[in-house]
Amino acid sequence: MDVQLKKGILDVCVLYAISNGESYGYKIISDLEGVIEISESTLYPILKRLEAGGYVTTRTAEYSGRLRRYYKITGLGLKKLKSGRDDIQEINVIYRKIFGGRL
Repeated sequence: MDVQLKKGILDVCVLYAISNGESYGYKIISDLEGVIEISESTLYPILKRLEAGGYVTTRTAEYSGRLRRYYKITGLGLKKLKSGRDDIQEINVIYRKIFGGRL
């Protein structure tokens, strides 16, 4: 898969995983299990990029004696999620027209 296309899809998946409320790394990976494979080494750079872009905010809190970073989607992140969802739907329409739903 094209790297840029996959990057966009992963961004949308991560934003979706936190769109219903604050979450943290391991939970995001667990929530996406069975949808798309994503490792910690892939997730954290995505979260850092989304934070730098203003799509998510973070806070740190202690949990079981350790610091845990929580991520929350912003209004801008919700707009990016909608735009990404629209793009994926458009790709799906193109795929169905070209391949008739067949591989």
